[in-house]
Amino acid sequence: MSSETTHAHDGHADDHASMSKKKIWQVAGILTMITAIEFIVALYLVPHDIIALHTANPIYIVLTLAKAFYIVAYFMHLKFERVALIYSIAVPVLFIIGLILVLTNESHHWIDLRG
Repeated sequence: MSSETTHAHDGHADDHASMSKKKIWQVAGILTMITAIEFIVALYLVPHDIIALHTANPIYIVLTLAKAFYIVAYFMHLKFERVALIYSIAVPVLFIIGLILVLTNESHHWIDLRG
């Protein structure tokens, strides 16, 4: 094994070693805080008309995406993977989301034609 291969492998192992118990608890705390904010918005701010529902929905979406990022990045260890692997997962997901949006739009067109 060449020294470059050994050195590259060691760097990758160091990235995984950074996921210590302290880091796990830190990420769990962040996820808990995001969830608490979602609960405050859903159970207090919206029912008491402090925030309108049409304003709260984008807040839910952003907070849920933030939680998804932390879960995928740290607990599924994608933060520690190479960029090519991340792109090989992220790009198809974006295409699928785009396909769903296009198909939804197209279905509304056909429904409007029938009605």
